[in-house]
Amino acid sequence: MVAENRKNVVYREILDYVMIAIGTMIYSIGWVIFLLPNHIATGGVAGLSSIIFWGAHVPVFITYFAMNAVLLAIALRVLGFKFSLKTIYGVVMITLIVAAIRAYIPHPDILTDQPFMTSIIGGAFCGMGVGFCFSFNGSTGGSDIVAAIINKYRDISLGRIILLVDMIIVTLSYVVLKDWEQVIYGYVVLFTSSFVVDQVVNSGRRSVQFLIISERYEEISRFITDTPPRRGVTLLDAHGYYSGNALKVLIVVTKQREAPLLYRMIDSIDPYAFVTQSAVMGVYGKGFDKFKVKKHSSSKLKQIYHSPSISSK
Repeated sequence: MVAENRKNVVYREILDYVMIAIGTMIYSIGWVIFLLPNHIATGGVAGLSSIIFWGAHVPVFITYFAMNAVLLAIALRVLGFKFSLKTIYGVVMITLIVAAIRAYIPHPDILTDQPFMTSIIGGAFCGMGVGFCFSFNGSTGGSDIVAAIINKYRDISLGRIILLVDMIIVTLSYVVLKDWEQVIYGYVVLFTSSFVVDQVVNSGRRSVQFLIISERYEEISRFITDTPPRRGVTLLDAHGYYSGNALKVLIVVTKQREAPLLYRMIDSIDPYAFVTQSAVMGVYGKGFDKFKVKKHSSSKLKQIYHSPSISSK
């Protein structure tokens, strides 16, 4: 069992790094193939690197890496070593991929006469790349780090945080481009990418609830609780109206992406088990999301709850 658990941990870590690499590749394509050559700004460190490139012709991968080094020093302290390690990996991957693209495709000419479509497609690529990295415990650096820090303590969507931070950077591109139309296309990039980020990240956070009725409920419960990802099981007593038999109903809440694994677990033990699956909104607790509330609000609630007027009722 220990060897199997270690194997699953290693598999998940490898999967994280592979998916982060894919995410950084998608992000890099959106940035340097669609946005950079068409003088359309994006947000974060990538946006600042683009502005410096247009104004001073400093290679974007150099400024991107240098500015992220400072942010990573902060992330290492606030978000922990695990997040920072994968973020460092993401930043290094983007730096290398961008350098390679700029070397082999220095002047891409995709949709050069259609800036609106370029901003939509480029924003979608960037948002998808960022979403992939966040979904697998990583980051592309820049404003993603700022968003992850805020999201750790407040229940604000990642896309919204990135949008607010990046609007200032896109507006600054006017200093170099001297064209408000290009700035507006930059805003289109931000709205598109923030929307795609939320869609990608939220799709990975969706949870489902299972109701399982089986005569072999003990084996199923043991299998679910002992096998990674080790979900909890709630056991309810029930009574079959038609059969008149006493039943046991298992309640299991798990991530949507883990549902196929749960089906295989049940099928391997009792192919005739009765199972229903339903979507649930907002799952908080161990193994899921944490409550994100302001501490002073919680204190006020405690004071109200323990006040004499409430207690007397």
